[in-house]
Amino acid sequence: MNLTLYGYWRSSASYRVRIALNLKGLKYNYVPVHLAKDGGEQHSEHYQRLNPARLVPTLVHEDEDIILTQSLSIIEYLDERYYDAYPLLPKHTLERASVRALAQDIACDIQPLGNLRVLNALKSQFNASDDATTQWVRKWTETGFRAIESRLQTQAGKFCFDFDVTLADVCLVPQVYNARRFGVNMHQFPLISKIAENCNALDAFKQAAPENQTDSQ
Repeated sequence: MNLTLYGYWRSSASYRVRIALNLKGLKYNYVPVHLAKDGGEQHSEHYQRLNPARLVPTLVHEDEDIILTQSLSIIEYLDERYYDAYPLLPKHTLERASVRALAQDIACDIQPLGNLRVLNALKSQFNASDDATTQWVRKWTETGFRAIESRLQTQAGKFCFDFDVTLADVCLVPQVYNARRFGVNMHQFPLISKIAENCNALDAFKQAAPENQTDSQ
């Protein structure tokens, strides 16, 4: 097995993949791609050959000559390829769809609106101030979290879906990290906060935390 993850320490999409790799106990090489340094290393010719979208993360599975982009696609590949090592999606069809729905609430509807390139565009093209972009992130995070908090009332246990860590938790924790970074008052989301706390007590989540990455300095 020869896995290489190209990512950025503070990218929530990269964070998700790190958690999944750690939960499954998979060893991987980590190659930092700094999204701001020198205009953004994601724009380099080398990286564009790997990922023409110039986004992180990118997973390279050299043993099988595979290059994958998009965090949810990467995680589902890892889950199917190494299913017995800490499965992240339930076997039951309806339960699997429910987990995917919550994961996509985060990865498709909340996180992209706080993406670095979106915030940069708000500043450069629409003259938004730093305070305005922060308010933008808070607004959309809180809008999404209110729906998730409501949904969790009927399904959560220790984690998003009862007592097993799933893809939903893998997506939730990085979004909570982003929420706190942008000053969202998490007291209004007690279930989300408790689930994130439970997840962050696990070594796989601790090791994946942004501050524990080699490029965080």
